[in-house]
Amino acid sequence: MNAPQSGSNPMEPLLDAIEKANLAFTEQIGGRLTAFKPEEYQSFFSELAQAVSRDLPHWQTLQSRYYENQTALWMNMLSRAAGQTPAVPAPEAATTALTDRRFSAPEWAQNPLYDYLRQSYMLTADWVKEAVGSLNMDPTKQQRLDFFVRQYIDAMSPSNFPATNPEVLKKALETGGESLRVGLKNLLSDMEKGRISMTDESAFEVGKNIAITSGAVVFENDLFQLLQYHPTTPEVASRPLLMVPPCINKFYIMDLEPANSLVKYAVDQGHTVFLMSWRNIDEPLQQVTWDDYVEQGIVTAIRTTQEIAGTEQIDALGFCVGGALLSCAMAAHAVDDPLPVATLTLMTTLLDYTDVGEIGVYIDRAFVEKREQKFAQGGVVPGKELAMAFSSLRANDLIWPYVVNNYLKGETPPAFNLLYWNGDGTNLPGPMFAWYLRHLYLQNELCKPNALNVAGHLVNLGNIKTPAFVFAAREDHIVPWKSAYETTHLFSGPIEFVLGASGHIAGSINPASKNKRNYWTGSQLGGSAEEWMSSATSVPGSWWVRWSQWLEQQNPQRIPAPTQLGNARYHPIEEAPGRYVKARC
Repeated sequence: MNAPQSGSNPMEPLLDAIEKANLAFTEQIGGRLTAFKPEEYQSFFSELAQAVSRDLPHWQTLQSRYYENQTALWMNMLSRAAGQTPAVPAPEAATTALTDRRFSAPEWAQNPLYDYLRQSYMLTADWVKEAVGSLNMDPTKQQRLDFFVRQYIDAMSPSNFPATNPEVLKKALETGGESLRVGLKNLLSDMEKGRISMTDESAFEVGKNIAITSGAVVFENDLFQLLQYHPTTPEVASRPLLMVPPCINKFYIMDLEPANSLVKYAVDQGHTVFLMSWRNIDEPLQQVTWDDYVEQGIVTAIRTTQEIAGTEQIDALGFCVGGALLSCAMAAHAVDDPLPVATLTLMTTLLDYTDVGEIGVYIDRAFVEKREQKFAQGGVVPGKELAMAFSSLRANDLIWPYVVNNYLKGETPPAFNLLYWNGDGTNLPGPMFAWYLRHLYLQNELCKPNALNVAGHLVNLGNIKTPAFVFAAREDHIVPWKSAYETTHLFSGPIEFVLGASGHIAGSINPASKNKRNYWTGSQLGGSAEEWMSSATSVPGSWWVRWSQWLEQQNPQRIPAPTQLGNARYHPIEEAPGRYVKARC
């Protein structure tokens, strides 16, 4: 590392480099954080101005209080700078900055100016959210405006800019600018990848230290590979268990490492486990449809699992979009050609799309129509685009910390298998994706009897009489738990509903061996989600235990474990996890 030359200003080249890095990020990556276009920003501000004009006295009251609080902060800063005790208490809203992890480093408190910046930012953020949240607007527009404002507030944090982040400046000085040089290198590397690095990707390799449960690929077609896993118990349940992961992610979220693998847990509980590994779509498959995913994917996987296991029926589990595909397939075939599924497990799955949570801010009629036009003749939806959209829902957890640490501080993120998986996206075929957006998200037709025709079959979820175990996660920002609860009103068979703590992934992948968190169960179904929750019982530990008990109750019979994978017709093709899952976007 070269020391700065005598007489030069070391900060000038450093700040110049970071300015270029920020500009490159804004142009190349920042623009992908949301689906909103510049003209939509103008529309948001226009709607905001109109709403303010309709209730000007209320706005003026909020503005007056805001100025008073900012004045108090300013006076406090001047008192501290003069070595005096502040005479005016800090506004209550500003004190939240003291516990915000973005400003937890001591550098933010040691200097009165930076202390003022963080508190002023939090005060402004609270004021803007309160002002926008109190406007009298159409609920749909209000939700979009709230989301846009939050994105703006998160992006404008002083921690995201080098000149207003004392941690960045301190490290740049201590390293003679090396931290900024490495940060720019990290940014250029991520620009080439088209995504933000959230973990040390060199620490992981699929099939080597993640997705390592022993098994083999026993069937494949253009859409998926079917994996079968080696049993670890002398006896197994008389029915095999087929797992259907979401097609927008790699399957190994269910098989990260032995300690937190749902696949291994099920195998160790005495199940013959089969699992679908979806194809990472490329140009030759750009015209694949939703019907293809149902027929060539789900239906084929169910019948192949049944044939290999040599059983009359199977148990099936669907996770997220995998659960929607599985339910759609079962409902489509329920009348004319019932699928041989004895029990159905759904993990964080939406079937009623009335309330889809914040992801709905991206999906309106104009957005869907543009997608339909774009993919009318085929096309591929990049997995990176989908991942960025989901990350933007939690920007302060999944975007900005990595911008600051990777690009401004020049650090390498620590190795974390879950975040490695999160960055390993899967492409989707454009026609399938556009159909999914219109018919499920926009028009909410999956839950409406006979509103959908899939592969020549009318879809009515009420025709599903299979016993079902429905799991939701209380803090899920992708599948709101109250929306997942609506599934209990759609099926006709017996249902057990279980609500787990935490979010979409951490709530779902909650290993029984660690005995962490809790779940709620036991309440009477039939009413609203709130009514169910009011009388539900909290149980410590992982919901996996309750699910395993439920499966055993549904199928107590045991048979000798198979001694080989596949059968006379379907021979092992390659070892698990197979080559489909290793194809990267």
